[in-house]
Amino acid sequence: MKAIVVMFDTLNRRFLPPYGAEGVHAPNFERLAECTVQFDNCYGGSMPCMPARRELHTGRYNFLHRGWGPLEPFDDSVPQMLGEAGVYTHLVTDHQHYWLDGGATYHPRFRTFEFFRGQEGDEWKGHVADPDLSTVTPYASNRDLRRQDVINRQYMTTEQEHPQTRTFDAGLHFIETNLDSDDWFVQIETFDPHEPFFSYEQYHRLYADTSAQVDRDFDWPDYKQVTETDAELAHLRARYSALLSMCDHSLGRVLDLMDAHDLWDDTMLIVCTDHGLLLGEHDWLGKNVPPLYDETIHTPLFIWDPRSRVAGERRDQLVQTIDFGPTLLDLFGVPATPDMQGESLARVIEEGSPVRETALFGLHGGHANITDGRYVYMRACVTPDNQPLAEYTLMPTNMRGRFGADVLRAAELVPPLGFTKEMPVLRVPALAPTNPAAFGSMLFDLQNDPEQREPMDDPRIELRMAQLLVEAMRAAEAPAEQYTRLGLPETGDVTTDHLVLAEQRMPESDVPADDLAALRASAVGIRTVRELRADPHALAVMRAVLGPIVDGPLPDEALEMTLLDIATVTVGMVPMEAVRAIADQLGAAQPGDS
Repeated sequence: MKAIVVMFDTLNRRFLPPYGAEGVHAPNFERLAECTVQFDNCYGGSMPCMPARRELHTGRYNFLHRGWGPLEPFDDSVPQMLGEAGVYTHLVTDHQHYWLDGGATYHPRFRTFEFFRGQEGDEWKGHVADPDLSTVTPYASNRDLRRQDVINRQYMTTEQEHPQTRTFDAGLHFIETNLDSDDWFVQIETFDPHEPFFSYEQYHRLYADTSAQVDRDFDWPDYKQVTETDAELAHLRARYSALLSMCDHSLGRVLDLMDAHDLWDDTMLIVCTDHGLLLGEHDWLGKNVPPLYDETIHTPLFIWDPRSRVAGERRDQLVQTIDFGPTLLDLFGVPATPDMQGESLARVIEEGSPVRETALFGLHGGHANITDGRYVYMRACVTPDNQPLAEYTLMPTNMRGRFGADVLRAAELVPPLGFTKEMPVLRVPALAPTNPAAFGSMLFDLQNDPEQREPMDDPRIELRMAQLLVEAMRAAEAPAEQYTRLGLPETGDVTTDHLVLAEQRMPESDVPADDLAALRASAVGIRTVRELRADPHALAVMRAVLGPIVDGPLPDEALEMTLLDIATVTVGMVPMEAVRAIADQLGAAQPGDS
């Protein structure tokens, strides 16, 4: 047997024609649906990129114990298990996070691997002089990455030079090189269509030309509420669609190779993604900050299993990212480990047998979510500061660096968890990138409200869904503080005393345009947090309004943002009321004033 996994990053399923999208040029995804089983109820588990990849390796949920981080010493790894069983494993990818501290233990689990540089501000080509940023849309976050992205694009002027193309070139080379060999697995993984939505003119021409309606090429949104015009949103969606069409072309190359060499006879094909994102739906852009609506977490999945040979059919059973690894293990006859929560999807594919009653998903420190396929329940914190919250790890690194000394001074070594192979772990105090208290808890009926426009308040359904959530959390061995944070019982049944929908409603969050303009012209919109913390008067004002968070360890990216930026892209961490209060006390102070 052989296996090919094609993984695209950030696929919004509503843009894919097999799932009902209109106006998107993706003929190879339509072709894919005809030669595989298409899953209609696949959900991610842990957000975003690297938490999802930890689930791919380990077959168990990540988000209740850990945010963004590497594989742990106690983690099972499906590619490593396959290798130890005699299966040759190979990874080709342009996902730059594998290079960084928060992802550096994933790729060595494969026997061999190849990287292609240049995606999303990857620290690749070195230019000391600043590039021309006049064509870049104004932004609040990822400033250094956006500078680097402008530099990197100078080295991918043709489609052949693009890291996505080079990744698929390498994947196809591995397949063609090893056609006569058996027992191998290759993962072809591209960062696209993740933002920035950079592709080429031949793909732009597939969509209406919106460039004349915008001042700059808007292809990299902040993760924030929509303030863009309808024309700007249309341009952004056209750029996403164009990049999706480029992905479709790359997918077609894999399908052509499958056809040319009759690989359908003995090769499993899985085409999947880690998560989606919002492109203006629910008045939001991006992910992570707002609740995990369907566009973000309800993901596309296609599988061809050469053993059952089922093609052109759909399945509505609930499946998740944690199932992908066990499915590969099953193909090669390797038993899953007791710590794995996922299930092989072989029987779902062959006969439609369900593997789970519910799907659990979330972001560390965000809402804890559960769906039974009909209803989705998004449970927010009951504590206004979204505490207590901790990470459990023996690998204290995050997306782009190591845990700071200030954080690790507060760490404590605690007894082993049920899945840590008798290893004690560090319990490290944590802050989330968002505060679900700003949104409240929500319940949706996906059958009657698939676009999740009308939150429900039905105590009977909430009670049932909250009980299902608690049972899923217990099965995942959620730590005690998660129950405290969410106001749920660690033991015993959920009762009506635990219901919150009648009290937790999403507050009105729109800021009047005049107020926003005034804030942008004030100290909170002009001066960075680093500058404000260096000013004794401003520091005293921030301490009085915000409390200890002002003196806590903050990532460099946050220090280079303004308070208004932080309030915009990390909703709930710095409430807008607090930003207004600080602005009022500082007046229109300019750098150096006090």
